[in-house]
Amino acid sequence: MSAVPQRLLTAEEFAALPSEGLRLELVRGEITAMPPAFDEHGETTIELSVIVGQYIRQQGLGKIYAAETGFLIARNPDTVRAPDFAFIQRDRAPAARPKPGWVEVMPDLVAEVVSSGDRMRDVLEKVQMWLDVGVRLVWVVYPALRIVEVDRPGQAMVTLREDGMLDGEDVLPGFTAPVKGIFG
Repeated sequence: MSAVPQRLLTAEEFAALPSEGLRLELVRGEITAMPPAFDEHGETTIELSVIVGQYIRQQGLGKIYAAETGFLIARNPDTVRAPDFAFIQRDRAPAARPKPGWVEVMPDLVAEVVSSGDRMRDVLEKVQMWLDVGVRLVWVVYPALRIVEVDRPGQAMVTLREDGMLDGEDVLPGFTAPVKGIFG
């Protein structure tokens, strides 16, 4: 990878850097590189995206975003994160922009699919970061364990096993799906 300045970057400087095929995030002004995900990560992410995305589209609930979509979640130092799946309710969804840029409206729902190489400390930090910026519902999906952890601000984390049901609660009213369905 090319040499990167040894100072904190802004979101604009980050956007101008070549990615050289790597998935990058900007965390408190510092670049974080992530290698491509293994097959179970990709399969689980797409299954979740199809199941939840179809419901959102059928109900006209808002905008959905695929993995790799950058959300500008903090300034000074800047942070741009890319969840595996995100949803913003229709009444809060950003309007069309004249030029491409990071999404600056915080999602209502974020799903993070944990890869075998992910460090637990990093996963927990990312979940807390999403909750701190106002995300109302975070699903952390563990394909290897076949569980989903549900996180909400100010509430205890709930673990759903393969025989459990995902529930959209007040973020996706009426949505339910078997957890096992996202694991193919």
